[in-house]
Amino acid sequence: MALEPAEGVVQAVVLYDGRLLLVDDGDGWALPSGTPEPAEPAEATAARVVYELTGYLVDGTESLTPHGRVPADGASAVVCQLLSESPSDGADLARDRVRWAPVREAVDAALPAVVREYLRGHTPV
Repeated sequence: MALEPAEGVVQAVVLYDGRLLLVDDGDGWALPSGTPEPAEPAEATAARVVYELTGYLVDGTESLTPHGRVPADGASAVVCQLLSESPSDGADLARDRVRWAPVREAVDAALPAVVREYLRGHTPV
């Protein structure tokens, strides 16, 4: 069963070399996520949250939420391009609370349906 994020939460989908960036949110492994600052677009929120939590620099490039449509749960997911292969110091989470999971393993993890569908289309053969 997929976990659905809280209303207004933006989740970051960061893929690199066939792996998905996950963080330990206290209840298990999940996508980096957070709430937008006032007037902050989802793409900027995703990039900021990934950097704050993990130290990785990313660019929020593609929303998985259709333009003009708000998901039923109020959450959104943004695909992010990794810009730094190594995290900077000062991340909120310790290194052991951040991992890169192979997409093949993550595709069936407890992720929102829109993210699972996106990952299925990007699973390496």
